[in-house]
Amino acid sequence: MATAQTTSASKAKTPRSAPKAARAKTARRTTASRASNASPSAKRSTQAVKNGTVSAYAERAVLIPVGAALIAREQVLARVNDTIDTFGSPAKANAQLRKFERRGNTARNRLEREVRKTRVRVEREVRQTRGRVEREARRVQRDGEDLANRVQERILSLV
Repeated sequence: MATAQTTSASKAKTPRSAPKAARAKTARRTTASRASNASPSAKRSTQAVKNGTVSAYAERAVLIPVGAALIAREQVLARVNDTIDTFGSPAKANAQLRKFERRGNTARNRLEREVRKTRVRVEREVRQTRGRVEREARRVQRDGEDLANRVQERILSLV
């Protein structure tokens, strides 16, 4: 232990401030020399670090996902609370079920009405088409009978 005391005493006695100042001066010169010899991109990156641009990007990289997660959480909670408010008691649940039933009934009625209208329209088109076809068939039959009569008359006139 005596050596430790003598070493600390000898350290305290020697003036080290002069070499320290010289080293600091040399370090400043070296840093200044490096800065003047540095490439433009290195100067920009050093300036960006000094301005806080890098730290701002790092901060954004952390804050964006945190904010997104919090917003998603709030939206989920809002939906869950809405569902609890809607179906929170048996009376509320029954009211919602009646509402759903009415909506389903309305949709079924609309569909049935649309099917009826479509069926009526198709039946009407079929009747009209059948009438046209029957008329055309009678016309063709009449024309054929007329042609047959003319042919018979010519044959009789030739004989």
